[in-house]
Amino acid sequence: MKKTAIISLLSLLLLSLLTGFSQENIQAAEPAKNYLVLFKQNGQLPSDAASIVEGAQGKIISKLDKLGAVKVSSSHPQFLENVKKSSKVQDVNIESTVYPERAVDTAALPFEGPNASNDLYLQYQWDIKQVTNNGASWKLPGGTGKSINGKDIVVAVVDTGIDYTHPDLKANYAYGKSFVPGYPDAMDQDGHGTHVAGSIAGNGRVLGIGPDLKVAAYRVFGPTGGAATSDIAEALMTAADDNVDVVNMSLGGYDWFQDPDYATKDVVADVRLFDRAIQYAINKGVTVVGSAGNAASNITSPGKLSGDDKGATHRSPSSQRLIRTASNGEAKNLAYYSNYGVGKIDVTAPGGDYGLAWLQTRNLALRDGTKRCLSTVPGGYAWYQGTSMAAPKTAALAGVIIAKHGKDTLNPSQVKHIITSTAEDVNKPGYDGESGFGLIDAVNALK
Repeated sequence: MKKTAIISLLSLLLLSLLTGFSQENIQAAEPAKNYLVLFKQNGQLPSDAASIVEGAQGKIISKLDKLGAVKVSSSHPQFLENVKKSSKVQDVNIESTVYPERAVDTAALPFEGPNASNDLYLQYQWDIKQVTNNGASWKLPGGTGKSINGKDIVVAVVDTGIDYTHPDLKANYAYGKSFVPGYPDAMDQDGHGTHVAGSIAGNGRVLGIGPDLKVAAYRVFGPTGGAATSDIAEALMTAADDNVDVVNMSLGGYDWFQDPDYATKDVVADVRLFDRAIQYAINKGVTVVGSAGNAASNITSPGKLSGDDKGATHRSPSSQRLIRTASNGEAKNLAYYSNYGVGKIDVTAPGGDYGLAWLQTRNLALRDGTKRCLSTVPGGYAWYQGTSMAAPKTAALAGVIIAKHGKDTLNPSQVKHIITSTAEDVNKPGYDGESGFGLIDAVNALK
């Protein structure tokens, strides 16, 4: 009986140990999540930031010291609640993912090797002709992007990278940096960033708005998928520290406040981090341009963008101080896919559509693919359409305006004022939500 009792006791002890081990393993086996933690002190991290995070059962992956933020990994189910207990923490949430502002439609032009210089510009690039008045702006001081003080004017392309071997871009490629884990090279493996770069500074078979501007790749997207908010914020901050003149962000997403899965307070850290990063760049003298988005939605207020869903949807990245660009077609109409909204759109720029005949009838037989925007892609050229194609024209215009006055002479608010005050009034008279202050005009801006 004593032997049986001992065996039973050992069995119970073993069962208890196994049960405890199993429960601990189940908790530890929960997948780690990435969080953004923003501290109230903007501009630097508190000295005890690491201990605050570690005390909440998290581990710092990366620091954005100048933005007062850290990226944290934690598998602890109460990490959010724990870290919010610190009086030094302003916001924290699971980190969001942002994607390139995908072109609505694309079509490749077969690459047939070197042909006559500017031949594709002459035949197809109505969008570049529209902004430059058929190249008239290139005859004005700074119009090609060559600075009056001889210093390179650099437009940073925060995107999928740039094909720096492309014959239309390689002479104007300044440098590249990658913020994509596992991909140290800034080479474009998608096409989106190279298309954007060609609209800015193409100089070959196609031409950009400023064919003597320099472009720098700040790669935040890999071959597929999106990018973490913190990686984009770091790229923007780094570009500002590198003294670029303009940043183009043809990317974006939407943060839905009051999503059933999250409370408003659980998504605001991403919004505020973007705002801090944009503000940081502007404070360093960088003009920041963003695309309006391709949801064909009114982004005037968060509630309107949410439609029938209760809650509020925020277009991100966003800031009242960047230059938000809507998209128009060759007929200077609001493109069918472009977001719009009073107080949210600064200007419009050509992003392409299928032509006015199709727009008025929606007859598929009347679609004209050449009314999209032709530009560079890895290995050749392609037609894209989207606000991604509109924003870089505004970024390039900012670059040539800076070139006219000299590097580090104008501040971003002055550049923005020149762009908005010289735009061609289209759509409704005066400011409107479809085109903002109007269609960008390089000739007027450089007079």
